[in-house]
Amino acid sequence: MSHAHPIPEARTIDAVMDHTRTDRAAMDQLIRDRLRSDVLLVNQIAEYIIQAGGKRLRPLVHLLSARACGYVGTGHIQLAAVIEFIHTATLLHDDVVDESDRRRGQQAAHTVWGNAASVLVGDFLYSRSFQLMVELESPRVMAILADTTNTIAAGEVLQLMQLGDADLDESGYLRVIGDKTACLFAAAARLGAVIGRADDGLEEALSSYGYALGQAFQITDDWLDYSGQDGALGKNLGDDLAEGKVTLPLIQALRRADLADREFLTGVIRSGGTEDLDRVREILRASGALDESLARAVEYSDRAVQALDALPHSPERDALATLARFAVDRSL
Repeated sequence: MSHAHPIPEARTIDAVMDHTRTDRAAMDQLIRDRLRSDVLLVNQIAEYIIQAGGKRLRPLVHLLSARACGYVGTGHIQLAAVIEFIHTATLLHDDVVDESDRRRGQQAAHTVWGNAASVLVGDFLYSRSFQLMVELESPRVMAILADTTNTIAAGEVLQLMQLGDADLDESGYLRVIGDKTACLFAAAARLGAVIGRADDGLEEALSSYGYALGQAFQITDDWLDYSGQDGALGKNLGDDLAEGKVTLPLIQALRRADLADREFLTGVIRSGGTEDLDRVREILRASGALDESLARAVEYSDRAVQALDALPHSPERDALATLARFAVDRSL
């Protein structure tokens, strides 16, 4: 299909997927090849998770960032697989810790095979990611990924310590989602610049983009947990509340609601459970907490798009901007 004049490409998530089809197919193939193990259970669980797939946003950010920096070669395919392995390992461990029974619209792995198998296969994926990483023979790449995986692990522990803490403030919350979620997006984008041999300015810009995108994405997930339809997230509505996770909508509501509602919310946070989900959702809506939370997500999304100004124009840059908008608008 030809156009008399160039048009901005990849303005929808489907267009982004279409634009990256070749790179993503190569990554999927590599993921399958490198997940094979002579231990049957490893294969079964790994295949189950890979089939669930999801959008694979983190490796997608890397593939696009590398191409946006003019990278030609296949190293970005390998790094994309590394990023997906790291993310999947954290999901396996996360679901055990959170006792979540759904993930990406299907049963969480630990509900099928048990906690022990999920934790151990998570370890397998982590160590496999390090094998793949080492093959690239880049100390810089290894340093970035080693720091990132360590930050994610520390973020998990921090979140565990904060469960049921009704006094958690916004900066404490932003730190946890920065460590748990945004830092892997930031590393994915930064590594595109690293293997594309981009200058320091571009590398920092892409890292900022990834971090802001990750924050926007997680805040939106936390917003959807109270404002969405059940199952829209591929998990159960109110899961965060059931686990005692204090996310931005609750933090905003505790700041805005009247004394009676605040006391009610504090009690629900400390006790966990979703019996009161309807009343909680109503307080969040009426207090303006949901609107405020979404506005914060949009701020981060805008920040991500602005960071891309440092990059030369390209279809990949357009696609990265689309991902930043998709982070807050899942209907794109």
